[in-house]
Amino acid sequence: MTTMITFNELRKIKDMLPSGSMQKIADDLGISVETVRNYFGGDHYKEGKAVGLHIEQGPNGGIVKLDDTTILQKAKELLEC
Repeated sequence: MTTMITFNELRKIKDMLPSGSMQKIADDLGISVETVRNYFGGDHYKEGKAVGLHIEQGPNGGIVKLDDTTILQKAKELLEC
């Protein structure tokens, strides 16, 4: 499912996550922690994979089109706890 979000909103979600959340998401989904970091705007492609993140320049850091929302949903679940 494709979702649109501003880059600033995506970074805000990342910044609100408790310590260790990137590793928890990676473990739960069976992916590398660097791939999770890439999802939130990192560029750790030697260790992690590309994640279907497309950024268009604009206000609030631009618009981010996410091809897959699985990591975003996991992050939101952690914030609800």
